Amino acid sequence: MTHDRTVAAARPVFAGWRIMRSDAGRFWATRERPFPRALEDAGAHRTVDADDLVGLCQVIAEQEGIAEQACPAVWTAP
Repeated sequence: MTHDRTVAAARPVFAGWRIMRSDAGRFWATRERPFPRALEDAGAHRTVDADDLVGLCQVIAEQEGIAEQACPAVWTAP
């Protein structure tokens, strides 16, 4: 995995997610803090991947959306 300027530029867009690019060019992201168990049970994934940075941003947004819709009280709790 590498960390380059393209990946670094995406970091502020998704605070709390670590974005990496594999040696093969595939993009990966992992949430720095895991979702609470209830949100994982609802389908929110801590680690995701995509073919390109745009796709990765979409997948991250989907995971955050799943978490927010699944259990807003758990999601917003400190």
